[in-house]
Amino acid sequence: MSPLGWVGIVALGDAAIVTVPADSWAGTVREVLRGIPVGVLTDSDRLRAVLPVAEVLGPASLAYLDEGDFQPVGLDTVDVVPGGHADLVRLLASVPVDDADECGLADITSAAFVVRCGNHVVAAAGYRCWPGMVAHMCVLTRPDQRERGLARAVASAAAADGLANRLLPQWRARPEPSRRVARALGFRQLGTQLSIRIGT
Repeated sequence: MSPLGWVGIVALGDAAIVTVPADSWAGTVREVLRGIPVGVLTDSDRLRAVLPVAEVLGPASLAYLDEGDFQPVGLDTVDVVPGGHADLVRLLASVPVDDADECGLADITSAAFVVRCGNHVVAAAGYRCWPGMVAHMCVLTRPDQRERGLARAVASAAAADGLANRLLPQWRARPEPSRRVARALGFRQLGTQLSIRIGT
């Protein structure tokens, strides 16, 4: 839910789950957050007012795809390669480190759905199987190839694969362009995730 040593908060609908990095923080965090409504638990300004927050990651939207809402995008140039394929490794190495880390593509458990430009993969998507039959979507497009619909095409193929395997596709996104891709495919935002590092 969050980086090692951070507090993680996920709010879905009218429920939330909070993880803490050490038992010593559990009582304090529970007491402080008890009076805060679920709807603002992922508001970093609200948390800064009640906890010694040193760093924040997020918030990120959590969106989910129901098969009946799916708006697939067809692109006949989407290929399938195994997760961990050398072409994916080269794609991840060709983008800024933050983009590579954020997309999660290095950790997929599914096949990868890719678009090539010449001999190079310029967009890829797949998913990591999470508990509860969730397909956590991972999508990346090389910066110089963005705004061409490639993310929608590869993500559409990955989401279709997840649905065919009776999984629930989940899309976690901070940047608005990523959220737009999710909405275009029919994902609906149902929650929010925030991670905070508590200072001393």
